[in-house]
Amino acid sequence: MNVLISGASVGGPVLAHWLKRQGADVTVVERAPAPRRGGQAVDIRGAALEVAARMGILEQARALKTDMRGMSMLDGDGNEVMRTTEETVSGGRLDSPDVEIMRDDLIALVIEATSGVEYLYGDSISALHQDDQGVDVTFEQGGRRRFDYVVGADGLHSNVRGLVFGEESRFLRHLGMYVAIYSADNFLGLDRWQIWYREGDAGFGIYTAPGNATIKVNVGFAAGPISYDHRDVEQQRRLIQEHCGGLRWEAPRLLKAMWEAGDFYFDTMAQITMERWSEGRVTLVGDAGYCASPLSGQGTSLAMVGAYVLAQELGGDPHGAFERYETRMRPFVQTNQDLALENPGQAAAPESVQRAANAITLD
Repeated sequence: MNVLISGASVGGPVLAHWLKRQGADVTVVERAPAPRRGGQAVDIRGAALEVAARMGILEQARALKTDMRGMSMLDGDGNEVMRTTEETVSGGRLDSPDVEIMRDDLIALVIEATSGVEYLYGDSISALHQDDQGVDVTFEQGGRRRFDYVVGADGLHSNVRGLVFGEESRFLRHLGMYVAIYSADNFLGLDRWQIWYREGDAGFGIYTAPGNATIKVNVGFAAGPISYDHRDVEQQRRLIQEHCGGLRWEAPRLLKAMWEAGDFYFDTMAQITMERWSEGRVTLVGDAGYCASPLSGQGTSLAMVGAYVLAQELGGDPHGAFERYETRMRPFVQTNQDLALENPGQAAAPESVQRAANAITLD
């Protein structure tokens, strides 16, 4: 079996690991010139913990966990109105078995587990033409190759989804919020601690990266659909400045750091809902097919579990594998997408996340 995977974040390499382990020839194409750096803390929960264990990376992930001690909530003047050492907004209860890890650390782990997989960095798919026997793929950097199957693991704004299923607007459910994430020097002196500050329709979430030298700044605002260029970073920074520039406390320093950050990321809080994730010999995994949004706390786990289930089905009888993958995954996806809709604008309740994280059987 010869499989092309678009996207080298988390779901793509996890799928590559399992397919390679089953004897497939696997190629991963990634638009970025190298493994992606930056990003927020992500969580490995429930069934995804078992996937990580079966991959042999769980203990390494535990060694890299963020190890937060707690969090504070501030009012508009920066006064602490709540403090807890039992849970955090980003990771849930601190006594849970979940692993909160920085996204780039997890990406490094899953890519390391894909020995023998071919990676094409700095490239993307420009065209797909399939028949009953395979898929002819044309790449942006030139060249054309044929694969038995193609999988889009390329995120919320999936290129593969666009090529095969059509306009993103048909599938994107906007949740009324936008968020930016970037790194800054730890000028607040935080020690494995989180601070959450909201004023009106905008606010910050701030927590330390491992080692405490830097902080990860999450800044966002509530708004209806906004038209912007997904690749125009300066336009995105201006949107944050426009909507969050009136915040008080340390907002001026935090926003100044935004303009200097080399790992700035911006996007909408949204979900992807589709009647089917597969067309012929092409299918989708993770955010590309069923993004639940960061409000669910389950995006990474959904990608890892989806990749594992898809590999199981393809590694058995490829005939009907995509249909069986969808049948197994849809209830799990629906449960996790519902998390983000329970309490719009806020992180899902920890107990709800735990129930959803385990709402699938891997075998």
